[in-house]
Amino acid sequence: MIFGCLVVLLSFLAGSAQAADAAEWRRRSIYQVLTDRYAYGNGTDEDHAPNCEVELGLYCGGTWRGIMNNLDYIQGMNFDAIWISPVVKQLPQRTGDGEAYTAYWAQNLYELEPHFGTEQDLQDLVAALHSRGMLLMLDVVVNHMGFAGTGEDCDYSVLYPFNDTKYYHDYCEITDPTSPLNTQACWLGDWKVTLADLRTEDAEVQDMFGQWISQMVANYSIDGLRIDTSINVEPEFFPNFVDAAGVFATGEVMQGDDSLACQWADTIGSILNYPIYYTLTRAFSNSEGSINDLVLTIDSVKENCPNSTSFGSFSENHDVARFASLTDDLSLAKNIITYTMLADGIPIIYQGQEQRQYGSIHPYYNRAPLWQAGFNTSAPLYEHIAILNKFRQHVISGHNNYTEYMAEVIYQDMHSLGLRKGFNGSQVITVLNNNGQDCEYFELEVSGHDYAPGTVLTEVLTCTNLTVNDSGNLTVPMFAGTPKVFYPLELLANSGICGMHAAEEPLPSATIMTIDATSTVGGHVTTVETVETSPIPPITTHVWSTISGLPTVVPSVMNPEGGFTAITKLITTTQAPASQETAATTSTADGAEPSRKALGAGESLKPNSHLVLSAAGLAGAASNVDIAGAAASVTASAFDRWQGHGHGHGGHLHRRFGA
Repeated sequence: MIFGCLVVLLSFLAGSAQAADAAEWRRRSIYQVLTDRYAYGNGTDEDHAPNCEVELGLYCGGTWRGIMNNLDYIQGMNFDAIWISPVVKQLPQRTGDGEAYTAYWAQNLYELEPHFGTEQDLQDLVAALHSRGMLLMLDVVVNHMGFAGTGEDCDYSVLYPFNDTKYYHDYCEITDPTSPLNTQACWLGDWKVTLADLRTEDAEVQDMFGQWISQMVANYSIDGLRIDTSINVEPEFFPNFVDAAGVFATGEVMQGDDSLACQWADTIGSILNYPIYYTLTRAFSNSEGSINDLVLTIDSVKENCPNSTSFGSFSENHDVARFASLTDDLSLAKNIITYTMLADGIPIIYQGQEQRQYGSIHPYYNRAPLWQAGFNTSAPLYEHIAILNKFRQHVISGHNNYTEYMAEVIYQDMHSLGLRKGFNGSQVITVLNNNGQDCEYFELEVSGHDYAPGTVLTEVLTCTNLTVNDSGNLTVPMFAGTPKVFYPLELLANSGICGMHAAEEPLPSATIMTIDATSTVGGHVTTVETVETSPIPPITTHVWSTISGLPTVVPSVMNPEGGFTAITKLITTTQAPASQETAATTSTADGAEPSRKALGAGESLKPNSHLVLSAAGLAGAASNVDIAGAAASVTASAFDRWQGHGHGHGGHLHRRFGA
């Protein structure tokens, strides 16, 4: 048994649960882990994992140790909490419905499921999470116990601690999902696996559950609970259960009608936001989805559910189809994830969503192992989620009550949605659309954001600036169906976003800029490279504001095909004195040794030269090398577009950076 004196002693020595409340969980974002399907074995030997035939519903080999050894992958997306599958011992048989790999078919609440590891493995996972400042949300089931067979043949003696018929409702099938009496008193499951329905309305059952969950939380330092099948339990059960746990809890209520679903939110404190999920998915799974239906649901949830800022915000989980099975459009995926991360509630991303894993509900391809998709940290959605998480954390760090502010719809048309969340002066403006990645360029005039004319806002996903015009409108360029997220430029200091140093990073003492240019000299290809090191004077706010009048975000160039390509990177160097080295290298067609010619500051490159800014270059201090020629003008024009000017000619490069 797992709750003996030794276990309690070990738990005491290791430290108790952090008892994170709703306010703390609102600050967090959660990565949902299906334990059996996240990381095989010890998490380092996926290459030796047997093929997981998902349709058979069998254990595939994921473990707590595997999760622990792959926390870097999760933290790389800037998540600070995870939700794992139930940990208690499951029915051991292979059934016609497969095995209990999801861990919702419990048979003994006081033992751990050996497929997932040992008690030490679980304790080590919790310790590893807490050492990283991360929280653990544990999935639990209070509605039922699992038995391999029919309801009429259920052997209650194998179910512990509820090992007597007196703890259960008489067997009956759920025939009317709209009837609370039917869904709360009758049994889930089928003739292959029946889920014996507990009498959660009885005081004895409530006391037994209270004793169990209080020990579970204390022994394993659990920080929060996700309560499975909450809709099948009367709402009145939960206040005492949550009090006994002493931690934040959210309930699974698969109900699209928020006026019904929020009955459970009132007694649990939080639910997974299924009312929003259904309309959100319909709105963004194709370009014909209804933005209006989503807006109506947003307003309805706010009206009927006063604590909706504590709800779980999600767009995928193990019980619904993968978004990639509804559409393969990357822009639509980015839009729905952006809503999930920045709308009201606690963001939850299901493992594999960042890898665009595909899968419908039946036969549960939506539960395919992550190791089969690969832990690709360069995947577009992995990087997208990482940026959104970092941005959200930065906003919260500056405004503790940001998460309590209910998002407002400030723009709506057939395909686009604008949201404002946060108090005046630091509100986040999110603009979404369902046009898809093939959409051509267009602009939206967004008002209602409450920023004054002249306010400079940074679009944090592309690191570009927009200024609120004299009419108080924000003209938002939309292309390729991508989402937009705006925040005041001056508030991005110390964020680690768009070139701004993170607060914990030391500021550099100098900057380096590298410029490469190619031209043709005497029939030979000529390459010009300029390297400049300039000291950075002491600053009080952020690096860019004091460097030769440069813009306060790292510049980006708009690609002709749409989108932005970052061309600068901040580099720390110990070289304090200003210096400049410029050289022209002539490469000959016959392979002879190239010649080099030093160029002084201010010298002009040849006409028709083509300027290419190095991806590792720095726009910290502008070069005085004069750029001339048509090809160079294209690049200069690109910078002008970024700054909102109308020049289309060559000139000194430093002018393009606003000096």
